[in-house]
Amino acid sequence: MSHEFQVTFDARDPRALSVFWRDALHYVLPGPPGVELAEGADPLAAWDEFLERIGVPAEQRNTRSAVEDPAGRGPRLFFQQVPEDKIAKNRVHLDVRAAPGLQGEERMAALEAECERLVALGASRVSRHEPVPPLEGGHIMMADPEGNEFCLD
Repeated sequence: MSHEFQVTFDARDPRALSVFWRDALHYVLPGPPGVELAEGADPLAAWDEFLERIGVPAEQRNTRSAVEDPAGRGPRLFFQQVPEDKIAKNRVHLDVRAAPGLQGEERMAALEAECERLVALGASRVSRHEPVPPLEGGHIMMADPEGNEFCLD
């Protein structure tokens, strides 16, 4: 039996980074414990209200955040505030499957379209790697708003 897991990111700004990854992966921000969110309610506003109500000082309210797959299939992503900036290459990165089943020019066009969408959300394009059949389908290396590398493949 496999284990469930979450992926944890160290971050300067957990809230902003979680919003980027929420939008990048089409995930959701869960509401606070014991709080039933109405349809269309802003989970970030609910968290602000919850943290204020339980007495968390304002300067500690952006120390962590999380996003989840609304279908429950993918891992939860957790973001924790750390004082230091990222200074080296990731030892682990996410591969975002943005062109499943596509090959060649059609695949690369789909990856380019997703790259443009993510750049508009705050990501940076790092490099494009062309397909080299039969083993490499091609991918685009990117970085999230805090410089964490990931691939569109």
